Amino acid sequence: MSDELACFAVNESAYSGPGRRFAEKPHPYRTDFERDRDRIIHCSAFRRLEGKAQVFTPGLDDYYRTRLTHSIEVAQIGRTIAKGLRLNETLTEAICLAHDLGHSPFGHAGEKVLNDLMSEFGGFEHNRQTLRIVDLLEHPYPDFAGLNLMYETRLGLAKHRSLYDNPQEQDFKEPNCSLEGQVADIADRIAYNCHDLEDGMRAGLISPPQIKIFSEAQSRINAEAIKDESIRRTRTAKTIIDTLVSDCIDASKKNLDKSNVRTINDVYGRRENLIVLSSEREGRLVELEEFLLQNFYQHKSLMQTADKVKKWLGRLFERLCQKPDLMPGYFQRLAAQEGLQRTVCDYIAGMTDRFCLKMLEEIQPRRHKGTKKLDTD
Repeated sequence: MSDELACFAVNESAYSGPGRRFAEKPHPYRTDFERDRDRIIHCSAFRRLEGKAQVFTPGLDDYYRTRLTHSIEVAQIGRTIAKGLRLNETLTEAICLAHDLGHSPFGHAGEKVLNDLMSEFGGFEHNRQTLRIVDLLEHPYPDFAGLNLMYETRLGLAKHRSLYDNPQEQDFKEPNCSLEGQVADIADRIAYNCHDLEDGMRAGLISPPQIKIFSEAQSRINAEAIKDESIRRTRTAKTIIDTLVSDCIDASKKNLDKSNVRTINDVYGRRENLIVLSSEREGRLVELEEFLLQNFYQHKSLMQTADKVKKWLGRLFERLCQKPDLMPGYFQRLAAQEGLQRTVCDYIAGMTDRFCLKMLEEIQPRRHKGTKKLDTD
């Protein structure tokens, strides 16, 4: 990639963007985007990702990914791609680490339920919820709400796209985000497809797929010579990641060179992402996505859990709307400003899977002998 294209990175040494919503003094030894990354890592919403499902409810098995470990894997992949493209690695890392802060308990099943429950009150979408968290709900500072992140970090979160993410945030005028935000998009996509494949096989819900990207990886590692199934499974998934990351770096360099963009504002003005895979690898990744959708995400056992999630969250939402005093004082006070239903949604969306189930047990009317216990299996 030419030296000119390197200028499309968000440059902190010659920064001229909008910055933070609330002015702050520069830090003596950390850059602005390092501070963003650190604020994200230290916020309570980030810690709670440990207890939120990626696919499987945390606590069922120590080996399955959680929403937290997923975010860390996305950040690692994102930094690798950003480094290969000479972009701002720290901004990329900050967006990657924060991209799923707004996820509800129980993964995409929980998000769908909350969106249905909030249909008359503006809906629910986890990218918008991520912005609510970093702009409002986190409150570690005495002078303002939120984490007061840099504009480019917030823009990357608002414009986050994937097969399961359709940005609805209208507060940003730019059609697209920085290249660093686009790297976060593709790092997320690479991470969840590869580690969900690994976790699905580990759980015994899917068999090794008969698709090109999988067979290529098996051939590359000489899988038949690896007798330990766990090692073979892990090495295959990591090889797919390596193949896709390398391809992304090469394909994106070529795409940027022929894109005719001249400034970072040109990047913001292009609706289509400039960080891409080659057409060949894109097709093979789509094949993997279709395999996972048909054979894993729609597996009978996961669909049964989704049916339970609808009942659990519906019951909890109704109860908290009836008795908002069951929420912590902060959320009770927030309801006057944000509306009762939106605040109840905020509170539920921030819960871990296990805390949600625990609260459901606590709010149920006192059980008499013979009354069925809450079905949490």
